[in-house]
Amino acid sequence: MESRNPIEVSIALNRIMSFVKKQGVIKHVPIEQSYQRFVAEDIVADHDVPPFNRSPYDGYAIHASDTVDASIEEPIEIKVIGEIGAGSVFNQSVEAGQAIRIMTGAAIPGDCDAIIMLEQVKRNETKDTIFISQKVNKKENVSFQGEDTKKGETLVKKGTYITPGIIALLATFGYKTVPVIIQPKVGIIATGSELLEIDQPMEPGKIRNSNTTMLEAQIKRAGGEPFNLGQFSDDLALCFEQVKGALGKVDFLLTTGGVSVGDYDYLPEIYKMLGAEVLFNKVSMRPGSVTTVAEVGGKLLFGLSGNPSSCFVGFEIFTKPVIRHYLLADKVYPKSVAVYLGQDFAIPNKFDRFIRSKVIYNQGSISVVPSGLDKSNAVTSLAKADALTVLPGNEVGYKAGALVNALLLDDQEGTGDFLNDDEGVDCQ
Repeated sequence: MESRNPIEVSIALNRIMSFVKKQGVIKHVPIEQSYQRFVAEDIVADHDVPPFNRSPYDGYAIHASDTVDASIEEPIEIKVIGEIGAGSVFNQSVEAGQAIRIMTGAAIPGDCDAIIMLEQVKRNETKDTIFISQKVNKKENVSFQGEDTKKGETLVKKGTYITPGIIALLATFGYKTVPVIIQPKVGIIATGSELLEIDQPMEPGKIRNSNTTMLEAQIKRAGGEPFNLGQFSDDLALCFEQVKGALGKVDFLLTTGGVSVGDYDYLPEIYKMLGAEVLFNKVSMRPGSVTTVAEVGGKLLFGLSGNPSSCFVGFEIFTKPVIRHYLLADKVYPKSVAVYLGQDFAIPNKFDRFIRSKVIYNQGSISVVPSGLDKSNAVTSLAKADALTVLPGNEVGYKAGALVNALLLDDQEGTGDFLNDDEGVDCQ
């Protein structure tokens, strides 16, 4: 039976990160396909935004000095000499006492230094004049050239996750194609003679294989490209060849199941046959304590538990940061927020606990409650979870109202330190 001595989560992460290599291989993809990818190089503005002084409103471009004496009692009358639509330019001079009708987004004539909004004037259509009954300050209602972004500024840093807003920014600067990091190939092998395919009818003593499809989705959310490499057979030699062959096709390999101390666990023997270095085979955490990580030939093998919740948590804590690091992200760990416990966890546990949770926002405070059954084999709790509540191991348990940390599962911003601890895990 294999010896297993649990280590702290932070120590396990440090061991993993010491082996992770950053990628950096660039691929250019159409901007329409860049969503949820990671930018491969700093993107710098090649022009000012806005590229000219523009009007943020429908209104009139004027000389502010014309309005110094304007009042409700004595409005001033100004001649309208033209009109500018968005995308058009007015090339004539605009003298004192003259105005130009201007549309939102249009370039402001160089002679004018303020905009008055359409609803703030009265117009005499017959005479083509407007009446202004208030003083307008110089530069009022003007969007200035370069006030959003100046030429030469870094728009998006290397390793940034591409959101719809970033796509808009890239389109503004003419990026028809976007430089992105090639996604790491992440292989998945399921183990367990009890597993059925998801479309097979139920049988006595059998369960459907939910972990593979779950991990495929988690890999995609993390930024990787999943590869389903099937299931282990019942023969050790065949399993070894399967793993050996898989390592030549992927950047990381995940196995789910077969990391217990049972008689039918082939993975420890396979690691030995590969000459792999086992970084750890037990972690002081619940669920996922039997998570195992090994390294061979510069590649990491993640042995995740066969229990769905344990498998899920093991991936989020250990595998996702590795994928993000590979993609050049500088914030690879899950974002942590302070939350209040919504219920008691009175039973003490010496291991750190990661509770599948639902975040509740209520009148300025944030609390969390379990999203379902808090057992490692539970699946329904995963369906509703948007966070992992972290309960550090202690001997007294936790009371409702205690302030703890929660890791946000869908957040893409991340943080540079695990649990935002400046003295914690170093991801560089």
